[in-house]
Amino acid sequence: MKTNYKIQGTPNSPVLMFSNSLGADLTMWDELVPLLLPYFRVLQYDTRGHGQSELTEGPYTIERLGQDVISLLDQLNIDKVYFCGLSMGGLIGQYLGIHHPDRLHKLILSNTDSKIGTAENWNERSITINEQGMRAIVDGTMEKWFTTSYHKTNPARVAQMKELFLANKTLGYTACCSAIGAADFRSDIKKITVETLIITGDEDAVTNVVQAEGLQKEIPNAKLKVFPARHLPSTELPIEYADTLIDFLVGKETVDRGMHVRRTVLGNTHVDAANQNKNEFNSDFQEFISNYAWGEIWTRPGLSKHTRSLITLSMLIPLNRKAEFKMHVKAAFNNGVTVKEIKEVILQSGIYCGLPAANDAIHAAEAVFEELALNYKE
Repeated sequence: MKTNYKIQGTPNSPVLMFSNSLGADLTMWDELVPLLLPYFRVLQYDTRGHGQSELTEGPYTIERLGQDVISLLDQLNIDKVYFCGLSMGGLIGQYLGIHHPDRLHKLILSNTDSKIGTAENWNERSITINEQGMRAIVDGTMEKWFTTSYHKTNPARVAQMKELFLANKTLGYTACCSAIGAADFRSDIKKITVETLIITGDEDAVTNVVQAEGLQKEIPNAKLKVFPARHLPSTELPIEYADTLIDFLVGKETVDRGMHVRRTVLGNTHVDAANQNKNEFNSDFQEFISNYAWGEIWTRPGLSKHTRSLITLSMLIPLNRKAEFKMHVKAAFNNGVTVKEIKEVILQSGIYCGLPAANDAIHAAEAVFEELALNYKE
């Protein structure tokens, strides 16, 4: 099965994977991505029968859709992910949590339940769509997805989501309706052992707060977050939703967030060595670095970590801070920077910072390449 996907972010960051709701596609998460890229590689994909993923004959099962996730991770050579699924995606997340916990760091189940509706109701929906098309239920779906206030304040985004919904292929949508109707994890939900966050909206009529509280009760040590939203809080409140994910996956404190990003950029070996060398004299300085440099600046979504690496190198050249420069040359590869890009930064610095500074940078960079056994001379 050909699965359409998009993966963004720097190679040394952990992967956060998103699974779409019924009737949407991978673009439903787009508002969140810039806010999350300082911390994660973000993997979005279209569920089978949705978006640009392959349309196969139905009916589908959640097990089949869950195995599609495992196949995609295997294809991309990704061992473990943080997984966030909404509605149908949340059912897929439950399947993974029960049957493939070894592939998950943590799990977010958003606007879902261990049993959503009845098979009869989902079958009736499929009949309606087969007879009348997607337009027969689009307005009702938009009402379920978004609050009245969001309809009034964000009509363009609602219209965009409406067009997204209408673009669904009937066969793929109804095949997934069958999967949702048949899914029932009520007897297995207690088997989920990975750390889990449950999310819902206080006006969600599809999977309400009571159902979310039931999931929290059944899943050991699960946490619950309720947003002032309906079925798609990730779209209604993207900033708050992203911040909730970061709180759960990384930590609430600036120092925790900074340390996370510091590790993704500089690597665990470097950060562990710095921590081991902490003493009464330098510990406050180390905290200062983690809080402000990494927790306040490197976490900002305005520039990619790739761009921040290039900027950092260009500024260190005229400062003639060789040790810091070499450290950030190594770190640049964790942010997806190439040898050719580093060469261009140094050449540019030769014009604006002076040839002696650029000459020192060339030799320092070559020393790092030799240390990392990079065949940069070809």
